[in-house]
Parts: sequence; C-alpha cells; structure tokens
Amino acid sequence: MKPLGDLARCRILISNDDGIHAHGLAVLERVALSLTKDVWVMAPAVERSGAGHSLTIHEPLRPVKLDERRYSLSGTPTDCVMVAINHIMKDHPPDLVLSGINHGSNLGEDVHYSGTVAAAMEATLLGVPAIALSQSFSTLSAAPWETAEHYGPKLIREVCALGWPKDVLININFPDRAVADVRGVKPSRQGRHKMGEDFILRHDPRGRPYLWIGEQRYQGRENEGDLKAVDDGFIAITPLNVDLTHQDTLDTLTKKYKA
Repeated sequence: MKPLGDLARCRILISNDDGIHAHGLAVLERVALSLTKDVWVMAPAVERSGAGHSLTIHEPLRPVKLDERRYSLSGTPTDCVMVAINHIMKDHPPDLVLSGINHGSNLGEDVHYSGTVAAAMEATLLGVPAIALSQSFSTLSAAPWETAEHYGPKLIREVCALGWPKDVLININFPDRAVADVRGVKPSRQGRHKMGEDFILRHDPRGRPYLWIGEQRYQGRENEGDLKAVDDGFIAITPLNVDLTHQDTLDTLTKKYKA
C-alpha cells in the first residue's frame, strides 16, 4: 500500500459493528472529519457485535440513505463495507476505511470474532487500506471516549504516512485511561485471552435452562502483547495479516508431498 501522506485529499469510509446509532461511531465520524471533509458512513442498522467476518447470503440487504453520505444497512459489518465499496461508492471508492470506534477492546483472540475488525478485513481484501479502532472501558457509562477522539487523528495520520502491506490491516486499541494518563503508543503482537471456556447456567421463569458465554480470561496476561500494552495504559497498535497460512508448516508439508 502506498503511504497516504495527505489525508485531507482522501475519501474515507467508516463503519462499525455496534450499529448506526452507536456513540463510538459518532466519535469516529468526528475523528474522520478532522482528517478530511470527504467522509462516508455505512453501518449496520442494528448492533452486530461478535458477527465476525460473516456475510448475509440467505436474505436481501437493504441499504437506507439517511443523509447525503450516510447509510445504514440490514446486514453485518462485512456486508456494509462490501456494499459501500462495490455498490454505493463504486464510481469513486474510498482511499481509506476506518472501523469503530468499538464499544470495548478488540484484543487477543477478539479479532477472530469482532465485527469491527472484520469490517477492516473486508476492506483490506477489497484492496482498500483499513484501520480498526476500539476503546477499552470498565464501565460503558464512564467510557473515556475523549481518549480515542484526542489521540485518534494524529495516530491515523502517522500510521497512514508510513503505509503497510496490502494484505495487512491495522488494529488500534485505546486504553481505559483519561487523555492525560495515556502512557504512549506501543506496537504490539496479538495476545491471548480466549472467551467461551466458562458458561453461566441459568433458568428462565418457566424453569428451562439457558447459557451465557462467560467472561474473558484475564490470568497470565503479563506477557501477552496487546493485552499487556492496554492494561499498562498504552495505545496498542497491532498489524494483522489476512493470510492465515503458517509458512513453516506449509514448507514441511511441501517437502513431504513433493513430487
């Protein structure tokens, strides 16, 4: 990807997984508009958190025009980016896609489930550079949105000026800290804190059992890349590769089955 040195001349598409009415999307709109006046929005009509990189293939997609450059869609974050780039904006595609700002972090294995990351991944697959942004918080009502809004524009400018490979997306997580308490920026590898190992069993009023997926694991995070960076008060930047091939294993298999 060629570096984007002058974002003021760029067209930016923003999306998310928390829905068109999400507070984080409004924050991201302000961030994007501080970079360029050419900002487009295509977001799910309702919250689609945890949708991952899923597509809607068994029912129609209905884009709704809310304003001149603002749309909602009855689909997933992946659908949103695909419809925006290949349909709504097909005559003049975006130069950059920003996804978020997610209500909560997308760290470790979260990236495999996150609709926020999936929107950025879909843009990457379509050849448009993309950045996913997430704001950590301990209580949603007290989420420090001013942290993402304060640091976001400068960070996006800096990363875009550097550029990154075409099959890579950038994942940025802001810590649960006030602006003055952020310790800096830390490039980090993807950590691990798997969800879904604990289930909470409850019963509805008619006595029928149901399950909630339990909380994420937090033990053993002291050496866990992006997790530790955010816990320590840093903004974590993690480049994610859409090619999941493990080269060493592929080389071993190639030697085994070499003709």
